[in-house]
Amino acid sequence: MSQPGADSVQKSKAEPQAARPNGVRVIKKYPNRRLYDTDTSSYITLAEIKQLVMDDERFVVRDAKTNEDLTRSILLQVILEEETAGVPIFTEQVLANIIRFYGHAMQDFMGSYLEKNVQIFMDLQKKMTEQSKVLTPELLQQFVNVQSPMMQGMMGTYMEQSKNAFVQMQEQLQRNSEQMLAAMGLKR
Repeated sequence: MSQPGADSVQKSKAEPQAARPNGVRVIKKYPNRRLYDTDTSSYITLAEIKQLVMDDERFVVRDAKTNEDLTRSILLQVILEEETAGVPIFTEQVLANIIRFYGHAMQDFMGSYLEKNVQIFMDLQKKMTEQSKVLTPELLQQFVNVQSPMMQGMMGTYMEQSKNAFVQMQEQLQRNSEQMLAAMGLKR
């Protein structure tokens, strides 16, 4: 059984991306809050936006009147729907901690740190998926077992990359602090 609008998502895959500006699919948001896919010349839902994300489809959401980029806002709406519909990723504590970083001196660093860690985790997931394709169910169970040397190696790599991202964030903060002190005529 296909999702509503799945035909419109499938139809766009057959269309050449060269016809798109910069190879990016354009979705227009109208004042009535409806989303219009310019590739398929049809209205789409947030569920279809989610599918575009899942399919690694490059797109931008623009206000139909002002041409303002609304992509982040729409992606946040997708996350909100997912968080309220099933098993959430973010606990209340995580959300509260994220909120505390808004307006904080570390806000830019926190965003960068989260982005790097999510990308590292996605890369780890991709490696696990690729390797699991050649495993039997029994070997797969051993693979995902934390005691598996392969899994320990992958998690060790993830932890090392996460640590490196944090160290880079700290070094950037230190450089910024030193520049600010130098600009004020103060030296360490």
